Amino acid sequence: MKSDLFSKAISDRNRVKFLYGFNEVVLEPYYIAFNKTGKKVIYGRISSTNEIKMFEYEKIMNIKVLEFNKFSPIIPIMSFN
Repeated sequence: MKSDLFSKAISDRNRVKFLYGFNEVVLEPYYIAFNKTGKKVIYGRISSTNEIKMFEYEKIMNIKVLEFNKFSPIIPIMSFN
C-alpha cells in the first residue's frame, strides 16, 4: 500500500505528508529503494530545504498525498571549467 501511494506521488510529482516517528514531514519524493540492511526506504527532498533524506518505510505512518501540491525536481547544475 505504501509503495503504491509513493509510486503514484513520484510519477505525478505530488508532495506527500506523513508522520515519521513523532515528526510530521512534507516530502518531495524522488525514488524508492532498499538500504544496505535490506529495508525498504524512500528518498526525497524535504519541502523548503535543499537536503535529500532517506526515510525507512517501517517508520512511516499516516501517509497523505497532496494532490494539488505539485513540485519540480531540483537538478543540480555544475559548471565545467
